[in-house]
Amino acid sequence: MEVKKNPAIDLNRWSPVFFMTGLVVMLSLSWSLIEMESSDGTEGSADTVLVTDNLEEDIPITQQLELPPPPPPPPAMAMQVIEIVEDNIEVEETVIESTELNQDQVIVDIEEIEDVEVEEEVIADVPFAVIEDVPIYPGCESLHSNQERKDCLSSNVSAFVQQKFNNELAGDLGLEGIQKIYVQFKIDKYGEVVNVRARAPHPRLEEEAVEVVRSLPKMIPGKQRGKPVGVIYALPILFKVENVN
Repeated sequence: MEVKKNPAIDLNRWSPVFFMTGLVVMLSLSWSLIEMESSDGTEGSADTVLVTDNLEEDIPITQQLELPPPPPPPPAMAMQVIEIVEDNIEVEETVIESTELNQDQVIVDIEEIEDVEVEEEVIADVPFAVIEDVPIYPGCESLHSNQERKDCLSSNVSAFVQQKFNNELAGDLGLEGIQKIYVQFKIDKYGEVVNVRARAPHPRLEEEAVEVVRSLPKMIPGKQRGKPVGVIYALPILFKVENVN
């Protein structure tokens, strides 16, 4: 005999209700657990280290810091006193005349300015012993040393005078023995022999010496600081007079 189910007590139709009810219960339990864990996390645990500003430690002083002195105070600003002057003083006004020409003014011709020649430096005569560039006697041009040219000039002047001087003149004048004649002359900045002077035991010897020295050839003038100058030259003439019986 088959047993028939009562439709009034069929539980299958209540399964959705049971499912929803169980789901609600589970969600409620899960939410309660989450709230409990959250509340436990907010409380301080025993393992938490608190850091405060109350830590004190003695640090040894190894070096004394020297602080620079404070800068000096700025100088006090001088107060400028402004004096109020009453505006009742008469001030003389300066009248500036116009520089423009009018038609009534006469224009004066300006004379030509003459060029002024600058005088060259005049160097005094220099002694032969200290001249920078010695005069050059004809035939001594190939020498380059100043001392060589000086020796060349001296030897040539002495040889010229010895050749030209009349040695028999002293004997004719009745002089005996060694005769000394001192001659001084100048080789000017043009190389000419000028200003010849002589001193001798007899005037006739002086005239002979002056005449012979004046006949010296023209030379290349000496120079001082690169400029031609007069050179003073001294020449002693010595000769011996022997009487023939």
